[in-house]
Amino acid sequence: MLKKKKNSGTAASRNMVVAEKPHATASEQFRTIRTNIMYAGVDDPIRSVLFTSATSGAGKSTVAANMAIAYAQAGIKTLLLDGDLRRPTTHYTFEVPNRKGLSAALIKDVPVEDEVMHTAFEGLDLITSGPIPPNPAELLASRSMERFMQSVIIQYEMVLIDSPPILSVTDAQLLCRHADGVILVTDVENNNRDELIEAKTLLDKSGANIIGVVLNNREVRPSGAEGYYYPEAVTDS
Repeated sequence: MLKKKKNSGTAASRNMVVAEKPHATASEQFRTIRTNIMYAGVDDPIRSVLFTSATSGAGKSTVAANMAIAYAQAGIKTLLLDGDLRRPTTHYTFEVPNRKGLSAALIKDVPVEDEVMHTAFEGLDLITSGPIPPNPAELLASRSMERFMQSVIIQYEMVLIDSPPILSVTDAQLLCRHADGVILVTDVENNNRDELIEAKTLLDKSGANIIGVVLNNREVRPSGAEGYYYPEAVTDS
């Protein structure tokens, strides 16, 4: 059972179903995704996962945040890293300031500990994007970023990275180099096969280890019940 820390606030009500409705079907799907990620790395354990999408609006940030809570629920020391240095959202989700974070760490080359925020959930830490820099791609491609990721991997059992959409900017291609696995999130209501193929092609060219796809916002109508929406478990790519 996930325990909230005392005097630490709560996550914003932004589809944080794993925290708010742990017994819901959607929450079970997130736990299934967590299990599938574990099985995807039987020989080489996966300790860092990048979440991206072909275009904006697929719900990748919401999926990443719920997955972070799901890992914390399992007693795994988890870090959620907002790698979107252009349109960050994680600080809104967890209702925390964004005065420090990834960009500040890379520019100042400061220790990771100085940028970490402890969330309301036991076992889950957060590093927000930090102030939006004028050169996001250059920062993500820097040696400072490489050192930063080496440091967080040592300190956490699982690192989840929320990145920008891959067809919009090159950032996700740069970030995937630092992740053991990549999950592509798509909204089934606005799914575009050509865009998904193009996104996969770009990830392949970057050497990404695509471990699956999450079909977000899939409607299910159980017998005698109203429709509800949830992310379908990750599938092998």
